[in-house]
Amino acid sequence: MTVEVGSVAPDFSLKDQNNEVITLSEFRGKRNVVLLFYPLTFTGVCQGELCSVRDDLGSFQNDNVQVLAVSVDSPFAHKVWAEQQGYEFPLLADFWPHGEVAKAYGIFNEERGISVRGTFVIDKEGVVRWKVVNNIPDARDQAEYLKALAAL
Repeated sequence: MTVEVGSVAPDFSLKDQNNEVITLSEFRGKRNVVLLFYPLTFTGVCQGELCSVRDDLGSFQNDNVQVLAVSVDSPFAHKVWAEQQGYEFPLLADFWPHGEVAKAYGIFNEERGISVRGTFVIDKEGVVRWKVVNNIPDARDQAEYLKALAAL
């Protein structure tokens, strides 16, 4: 079952592309979070979406907001991709146990072994204030979660 608006976001700790552990609850009381689940690194739609975030990073990530992008790929794959694409936000590895965080958010596709495209805007208290879940091939409209951030 997908995490719903108004519920507390499931906490997690995952390694980023620099092999550092990032814990969602560390942002409580400090920053809102845009949590972006994407299917796989080095794929066209995922790259397009994350490059759009990269190109307008100041709107998505600042003193008030942190971007966290999550896929089932390893930290090592994320490191190469982040360096190639110039991503300056954490790419988190939901690698092992495989897809456990995506499962906790209700967006893991068991048949394909990857998450669908889920975006969750989480406020400083750790509550989900907005979400959108798209199928694997369907890109998200980033203007929508910018509106959700503006409403916080």
